[in-house]
Amino acid sequence: MRPVNTVIPLLALMALALLWNLDFISVHANRIAPGRGVGLMAALSLGWALTLSGLLLGCAALAWKTPRYGLIMLALALLAVQLPFGLAWAIERHIDGDLPHGRVALGAGFWSLVFLLGLLLIEVRQRVRLPRLWLGVIAATLLLATAWIVAQQWLEPLALLREYAARESQFAAALSSHLALVGGAVGLSLLLGFAIALVISRFPAAQKSSIGMLNAIQTIPSLALFGLLIAPLSYLAARYPLLQTLNIGGIGWAPALLALVAYSLLPIVRNSCVALNDVPPAVIEAAQGMGMSPWQVFVQVRLPLAMPLIIEGVRITTIQAIGLTAVAALIGAGGFGTFIFQGLGQAAMDLVILGALPIIVLALLADALFSLLARRYAGGER
Repeated sequence: MRPVNTVIPLLALMALALLWNLDFISVHANRIAPGRGVGLMAALSLGWALTLSGLLLGCAALAWKTPRYGLIMLALALLAVQLPFGLAWAIERHIDGDLPHGRVALGAGFWSLVFLLGLLLIEVRQRVRLPRLWLGVIAATLLLATAWIVAQQWLEPLALLREYAARESQFAAALSSHLALVGGAVGLSLLLGFAIALVISRFPAAQKSSIGMLNAIQTIPSLALFGLLIAPLSYLAARYPLLQTLNIGGIGWAPALLALVAYSLLPIVRNSCVALNDVPPAVIEAAQGMGMSPWQVFVQVRLPLAMPLIIEGVRITTIQAIGLTAVAALIGAGGFGTFIFQGLGQAAMDLVILGALPIIVLALLADALFSLLARRYAGGER
């Protein structure tokens, strides 16, 4: 008999309570008018509300004694697919000709349900090894349903989509600048950090001081580090015209990139040192006994064995850089942080969400990609 799972019932019941007690949507007469909160029953209908509640209660019941994770995953999938249709129905009910500029914002109940639904999916995925075909079918169904609803323009009054439509070209520019900063920071920190790791791994006495210095950089708040770089870069740009032609100055991409590289070094250096030093000496001796040169031992033995842990360091660095790049918008570096701070200044929370959601998605994609790469590489080595 499988052990009782208390996490799934707790999350499901929490989602049910928040769904019924918080606003599902918020209706606004225009962009600047205060919204009117609408609960689950008023937003949808009794039948729809009972269906969502029944699926959550079903998840809790299926996990109580003998967890049936396949059925739980099916219930969660049905719940996820219903959300975009329910949202379209709620918009249709509350936006009509009397509100020509009306818009609907997602309420705290909707976001709570999405967040807890994600936690439930993660919990089920960790507890049982479901076939990848199942996961692919569920993800494809949800994406296709959402894309079809968006194509029908049923979600056009959604405030988040209207903010995107008003800034479509700016969104593309923010995406490219965000990815450029993250890619540049991770690439440079990987080259520099791995070189530092190679040097200090040969001189163990230097490891403690080097790691300590990188730890000290991590303690500096990101905004303070951006500010510290403004004065020296402004001085250098004023002294050397070549830097100005390269758009290097006290604000912009240059201080942001330097700060991101400084923050990104520690995970790569630490993981690389640990990975290279933890290769079993017996394996190295066996390789040397086979007549391998030091270079062959490093490339064909030490580096492949250390690669999974090195990839883990790159994963941490990438996720950290994706988040910190948002703060770099304060010094004119661009990226999705621009929308976040504009939204905070205008008290437009949907604009804040427009900047925050892509950052979350990028971080999740980076985590999944590097985790899969590390597992594949470790599996290949075995």
